[in-house]
Amino acid sequence: MTFSLSPQEPAPAAPDVIKDVALANFMVDVIEASKQHIVVVDFWAPWCGPCKQLTPVLEKLVLSYKGAMHLAKIDIDQNPDIAQQMGVQSIPAVFAFFKGRPVDGFMGAQTEAQVKSWLEKLVKTTGVTTPGDGLTTALKQAADFMAANDIATAQSIYADILDMEPTNVTAYAGFLRCLTSQGMMDEAKEMLANAPPEMAKDKALDPIRTALELAEQAGQSGSVTELQNKLQQNPQDHQIRFDLAMAHYAASQKEQAVDELLEIIRRNRSWNEDAARKQLVKFFEAFGMMDPLTMSARKRLSSILFS
Repeated sequence: MTFSLSPQEPAPAAPDVIKDVALANFMVDVIEASKQHIVVVDFWAPWCGPCKQLTPVLEKLVLSYKGAMHLAKIDIDQNPDIAQQMGVQSIPAVFAFFKGRPVDGFMGAQTEAQVKSWLEKLVKTTGVTTPGDGLTTALKQAADFMAANDIATAQSIYADILDMEPTNVTAYAGFLRCLTSQGMMDEAKEMLANAPPEMAKDKALDPIRTALELAEQAGQSGSVTELQNKLQQNPQDHQIRFDLAMAHYAASQKEQAVDELLEIIRRNRSWNEDAARKQLVKFFEAFGMMDPLTMSARKRLSSILFS
């Protein structure tokens, strides 16, 4: 599995997800199709103003389910018999079919938020599996592999998700975290620079920027052995201890890096304008707030600050 650093366009929706339906194909495209998917039936007419607002909303939201839901559009002027059989007295009128029968519906204009809520309720009540269900599972699996330090497997899962959904910011951030965890900082910088515009400002990418900033800073800190020798000669030199923390970080010795910063805070919590605590907060962001090391270090920090 390879992953391109350049943004990709989402795959176009299947052309048969949205159809114009008449009496001749009603059984196939509504009744039979509803045995496999939710089929939303939109009764409309060219002269209906509210229909012109509602139909595009239905199309957009149905497409977002990527095949798990279909839309059948029925012009009541051309198909009065279907409208009469469904008891349509005014339009817009919308019905949902599942397993060959109508299960819910509404009449009149609705906002996009109302329609979205209605569709979400349909998915829950019918138990239909949507692409989002599998996505949620895949993202959790990738996070679990990351937590178990199986970076290669996590990266492969994130890459698969991005192949299907290039603008999934959680997967994008996860893939970047895999790169930084392997020391592939240049690759991570390039990928971050090429993030699709709709994701570039997302806060999910902030921890990656912090990790890259810390890596660059740590690369200038010096060797662990040299700094340890200096610190033995002068244990009260907080700058040396701070540099040692960054050297540990550069060597992927995260626990030792945290220990040295906590020791500075214990000895002199206000040193260099609270520099050690501020750096520790950056560590937490780079590690992830649910990382076990972050959680244990936060407890230790609170114990020091409030003792």
